[in-house]
Amino acid sequence: MDAAELAFRTATAQDTVALVELVESAYRGEASKAGWTTEADLLDGQRTDHEAVAELLAAPESRVLLAERAGRLLACCQLDRRGTSAYFGMFSVRPDQQGGGVGRAVLAEAERYARAQWQATELTMTVIVQRAELIAWYERRGFRRTGELSPFPYGDERFGVPKRPDLAFEKLVKAL
Repeated sequence: MDAAELAFRTATAQDTVALVELVESAYRGEASKAGWTTEADLLDGQRTDHEAVAELLAAPESRVLLAERAGRLLACCQLDRRGTSAYFGMFSVRPDQQGGGVGRAVLAEAERYARAQWQATELTMTVIVQRAELIAWYERRGFRRTGELSPFPYGDERFGVPKRPDLAFEKLVKAL
């Protein structure tokens, strides 16, 4: 995949429906199992919803970046400005596009945006600790594990319905 083929832009409210569909396809249900980023073995239910995405799009210190090829939405990520840091989340790549460099290109664009627009000196994120393969992918891209854990929001189905009782998030950090 040639990253030059991708066009990046900031999402608007008109992208809400497409964003929810993309995020759900990457993480939940049978369709997500075509890619390697699925959480379907850990969680049922939704990954996000229209209200949550609309809230992100309206937040003044948040940006959702889209990656498109020939007008087709392939991937997205969300950035929150947090002082000298930028939080990286909602990273989603269509299952049929995973493994071909789209994710690396989106991460590189997120890093570039955070540095250029917000003068961020680091990118932070949280990953479910049971996602060893995904954490290893981020480590290969310069993130380091911090050991800082936060609990999964059990009982709040807006974030999914856990299939196991031991889910937690670990904070990862990358210097920019």
